[in-house]
Amino acid sequence: MSGRILVGTSSWADPGFVKEWYPPKMAAKERLPWYAQRFQTVELNSSFYAVPDRSTVHQWVAATPEDFVFDVKVHRALSRHAAPLDSLPPDLRDGVQTNERGRVRLSDELELALARRLVEETAPLADAGKLGAYLVQLTPAFAPRRHELEELDQLVEALAPHPVAVELRHRGWVREKRIERTLGWFSERGVTFVCVDAPPGDEIPIMPPLDAVTSDRLAYLRAHGRNTEGYLHGRSVAERFAWRYSDEELEGIGGRVGSLAEQAAEVHVAFNNNRGDDAPTAAQRFRALLGQTAPAEEQLGLG
Repeated sequence: MSGRILVGTSSWADPGFVKEWYPPKMAAKERLPWYAQRFQTVELNSSFYAVPDRSTVHQWVAATPEDFVFDVKVHRALSRHAAPLDSLPPDLRDGVQTNERGRVRLSDELELALARRLVEETAPLADAGKLGAYLVQLTPAFAPRRHELEELDQLVEALAPHPVAVELRHRGWVREKRIERTLGWFSERGVTFVCVDAPPGDEIPIMPPLDAVTSDRLAYLRAHGRNTEGYLHGRSVAERFAWRYSDEELEGIGGRVGSLAEQAAEVHVAFNNNRGDDAPTAAQRFRALLGQTAPAEEQLGLG
């Protein structure tokens, strides 16, 4: 098997590269088409904060090439992050319990309703063949001593039959005594284990460079940069993920991605080193490393 490798970034509207990567004064509505001329895939980041409206999703479909792919981050409440009540669709807010800080308490009923709403509103992507996977980016607080992966079963089932990719953010899940059980959960359900390129360190929120293919249809790697201090203590996205990948580092990621492509039909690579134009620049350089070129890039001299 030699799977197709799709390369992109974790957003097309990150404030840093909106300012530094897009042409000056480019209108917001022109950014996605411009981005999609240069990359094959993107992570939809706004869906982490609020479920998108279907009419907007239709616009994204129309603005991108036929073979372009969106990976959709699930709502932060579904991935067990703190979520304010007003981040939920208005009609799902009634009767929802919140904690003392006004953050949503996720019940089984709310989880099911919110997941189904996300699938409904992003259906235009699936209908157009542009939906990659639903990405569940768990909080580090989702820890093995306090939780079980089986708690995600209802969410995975609600998002089915679409692919689901889960990124763990607590390294306890893959420690020696736990790793077999963890990967077994992924494989048994056909859920994609999200591999990462992360900063060096053995602190709890830093996942090791474990490459595992748990679904033969999709493998996934997210590149977070290698700024350990920023990753652990940064207060902003730019502080946490600031990193300019070297050629040698990109080559190392390329070797990992090549191995994943030998085991899965498709591999998605998302650069999340979001400071200024670091992510799109790294993604472009990575595509060049892989020998990928697109007609639009050749015409614009960007290959």
